[in-house]
Amino acid sequence: MTQTDPPFLPYGRHQIDDDDVAAVVDVLRSGWLTTGPVLEKFEAAFAKRVGARFAVSCSSGTAGLHLASLAAGLGAGDTVIVPALTFLSTANAPRLTGAQVVFADVNADTALMGPAEFAAAIDRASDRIKAVFPVHYGGQCVDPAAIQQIAREQNMIVIEDACHSLGASYDAFSIGACTHSDMTVFSFHPVKAIAMGEGGMITTNDPALYERLCRFRNHGMVKAADQFDNPEMGLDETGAANPWYYEMPELGLNYRPSDINCALGLSQLAKLDRFLERRRSLAARYDERIKPLASLITPMPRAAGCKSAFHLYPVLIDFGAAKISRAELMRRLAGEGVGTQVHYLPVHLQPYYVAQYGVLSLPAAEAYYEKTLSLPLFPAMSDADIDRVVAALSYALGQAD
Repeated sequence: MTQTDPPFLPYGRHQIDDDDVAAVVDVLRSGWLTTGPVLEKFEAAFAKRVGARFAVSCSSGTAGLHLASLAAGLGAGDTVIVPALTFLSTANAPRLTGAQVVFADVNADTALMGPAEFAAAIDRASDRIKAVFPVHYGGQCVDPAAIQQIAREQNMIVIEDACHSLGASYDAFSIGACTHSDMTVFSFHPVKAIAMGEGGMITTNDPALYERLCRFRNHGMVKAADQFDNPEMGLDETGAANPWYYEMPELGLNYRPSDINCALGLSQLAKLDRFLERRRSLAARYDERIKPLASLITPMPRAAGCKSAFHLYPVLIDFGAAKISRAELMRRLAGEGVGTQVHYLPVHLQPYYVAQYGVLSLPAAEAYYEKTLSLPLFPAMSDADIDRVVAALSYALGQAD
């Protein structure tokens, strides 16, 4: 690219404004750098935004999935169901507790695990299943009521992976309200709907789960007198907790976020509706501009009943008909200043899980993987940027006029 070329368009990017910078600077000058008052404000604002009773912030979406797994009591001897089309963390988090993972197939067009795929995974499981992790992929959402109904019949815990879907809704239900789940996990990585640098959030309506999430986030420690196993050490002569004393009844980790991160998250949350509106507008423009390439490219079909948050704009490409490999297409697009990505290599194909469970065929997840490509989508893009991406696609596929 020359100096006159337009800037490179990555597949995703955060948007930081002056008010975000000011919010972070305020914390830097406040005397609080670690966990402080801004964390509490962020959690309260987030819970209100999604309609949940409780929200627990943490250091990443992966940390959130691990905390949810710990709070649910997952461990050795338990089995969980995870859709194969997701990022590594969805499976790794319960696996880190010692639980076994059964991978479910997905719809070949939407990459979502529906009731049929969920039921098929249950049938393949050899042990009792304790939890399911439905994934709201790309900004779209699974049918939460249908998943919950099956899960409740099997006495399973439902932990939604909504790392792609802050702001999405299904019918009248906001993702994160936990109307059809026990916990919902979000990510605030820089390419997500809002950014914290790194950060995550878990929502729940269950007071006991909330207490466990908070405890496991902070090394598993407890400081309340009524939670002590050794009151003779923890209480003074009046029966009050000694001010220095704490106990660790269960293993936890330091998954606390800093007030610096939470200040950025809180500032960004105030702009979520604007970000979502822009993402939806850009996706609609893609839908229209990509129509002339319909013989080779199909936008990912929209899930019925879902109002998407459009974290991603994946398209399904017939690489055979286009007579080009995906790798070569990505290289050509990069040469035109357009970044792309593949979401995702199905997790059951990862070497670790093949070594654990052997070779497993999940044909729909594998078919989706073979034809998907995520195009640039982030709120700072202009309408002209969409036109530029589609023009680069047409040129790279040999379809330009």
